[in-house]
Amino acid sequence: MSKGADGQGYSFVICYLLIVIYIAFPLHNCYYVLMNIIVLVKQVPDTQNISGEAMTPEGTVNRAALPAVFNPDDLYALEAALQIKDANPEIKVNVITMGPPSAAAVLKECLYRGADFTALVSDRGFAGADTLATSYALKCAINKIGNFDLVLCGRQAIDGDTAQVGPQTAEKLGINQITCVSKIEAINSAKKEITAIRSIEGGWEKVKAKLPVLVTFNAEGEMPRPASAIKTMTFKRTVPVSDAGSPNDPAGFVEKSDDGNKAAKAMALWNIPAINADPLQCGLAGSPTKVKFINSVVLTAADIRYIDPGEAGITDLIHGLIADHTFG
Repeated sequence: MSKGADGQGYSFVICYLLIVIYIAFPLHNCYYVLMNIIVLVKQVPDTQNISGEAMTPEGTVNRAALPAVFNPDDLYALEAALQIKDANPEIKVNVITMGPPSAAAVLKECLYRGADFTALVSDRGFAGADTLATSYALKCAINKIGNFDLVLCGRQAIDGDTAQVGPQTAEKLGINQITCVSKIEAINSAKKEITAIRSIEGGWEKVKAKLPVLVTFNAEGEMPRPASAIKTMTFKRTVPVSDAGSPNDPAGFVEKSDDGNKAAKAMALWNIPAINADPLQCGLAGSPTKVKFINSVVLTAADIRYIDPGEAGITDLIHGLIADHTFG
């Protein structure tokens, strides 16, 4: 075969391989390689184990009286981010939470699962924040991290159940949003476009949006992974440090590791000045929501009736509901 024929043969083989690769791994199912992901998480009171006075006289949650847990929906958002990172290890997953110093516990859980960088946004000036003030502080923290393609968070927190913080944060960032998502189906690397499956009443719908975009996740997503034993040993003594900088600030984002090489600090502590926030828009000062009245409803055994499942029991139940005007 001549030299020219050899070249044509090689070209044919290369083209054939490219076609096979494209069929097996179409571009529209590839994750955007240069993606930078930010996940918003929250430490919340365990509403399944309420003890003591759950609310303060001011109408805020009495966190000291309730055990704290990782907000369930946020775990699904973290898992979605880590699955994107699994497909492209060069992708960075950054996690932000706003709360008291004890909220560092949920950031450690994120590091145990595979997050690269975490930041605790904590300041006494954030206390008593409603959703408007919370989303403002989170927006400022996201801007401190810098460039991003995806912001992921849970649909809602179990302590407030408002489902407002995610959409409000997207609005303040001026980016697209997709809510109530169970799965990120594809990320188009060429068009910088995401396709997600979101839950709606009676079914689901497929939604496309341009990056950057904020996505809120419900509990129908992929099952969150357990903590890695190796990462747990690595980060178990990690604490928030105020001089950690951010991923967008390399000079303040490195420290010496045991072997003398530079390594990223895993957990930052950011107060109001650190995220360049306006104190008047934070905490109670920036919260137009005011709680006027709290009614604590406690169910007791006297409120529960056991109905015989037979015909007589059901008949008595219906007659009782008619008598107290529940029916008719």
